[in-house]
Amino acid sequence: MNVYVGGAIWVIGVAGLAAAATILFHRFRLSGARSGGEAVATVFGLVGGLHAVVMAFVLISLFDMVSTVRDGARSEANGLVAVYWASDSLPEPAKSQIQELSRTYARTVIDQEWPSMREGDPVTGSGWTLLDRIRAAIDTAPVESDWQTERKTEAASQLWSVYEARQARLTAAGDSGVSAVVWIALIVGSLLSISLPYLFDSPNLAAHAILMFALAGTIALMLFAIYQLQNPFSGGARVGPDAFNSVLERFGSRSS
Repeated sequence: MNVYVGGAIWVIGVAGLAAAATILFHRFRLSGARSGGEAVATVFGLVGGLHAVVMAFVLISLFDMVSTVRDGARSEANGLVAVYWASDSLPEPAKSQIQELSRTYARTVIDQEWPSMREGDPVTGSGWTLLDRIRAAIDTAPVESDWQTERKTEAASQLWSVYEARQARLTAAGDSGVSAVVWIALIVGSLLSISLPYLFDSPNLAAHAILMFALAGTIALMLFAIYQLQNPFSGGARVGPDAFNSVLERFGSRSS
């Protein structure tokens, strides 16, 4: 199901249930069972404020994580391109070995690693082995001039940046996202924030139902956003292997 359709169904469904519960509450509430407005407002303000802070903190953290993962994937891909280009000045067979291994690494990331990260599975491909083979080819490449020495050093430096970006990407992929403790706090806080307004002394049924519809819908939307952002490689804000697809295109144009 499309993420937007699923989100709309979830938000409207929760909001509709809250509005329906409001109608039932007004219909079956016993006379004289109304609660003091000031006391309820005080408790609701405290609970709702704390819950809003927690949700905002979680959302901001997840947005930052997605942005960091996207930037890291670009850095990894750009570093691989820099290694490929630096190897142009190295003698054969090191040049061909490094460039072919770089192409194989990009294809491995796209075809093997990204599907695993999208599903939340461990990455078990040959990525690390390919990078080690690139490093070995750079280390053993003979140099005959200061220019080749400089380009060899540049290739080794850029390969290290690929190592670092790859490790950060795999760490993010192995992260469990929002912990169970935080989810419990979010769900309990959401239930309390939606339940307390039922105690307000509101004789206007329509206004009360609209209020509960908007409140429950907003909270449901925030929870849905948090759920979708848990894994930066899936969900509504997923990071795709676009940077590595671009790398293969640049490698192709370079070799043609």
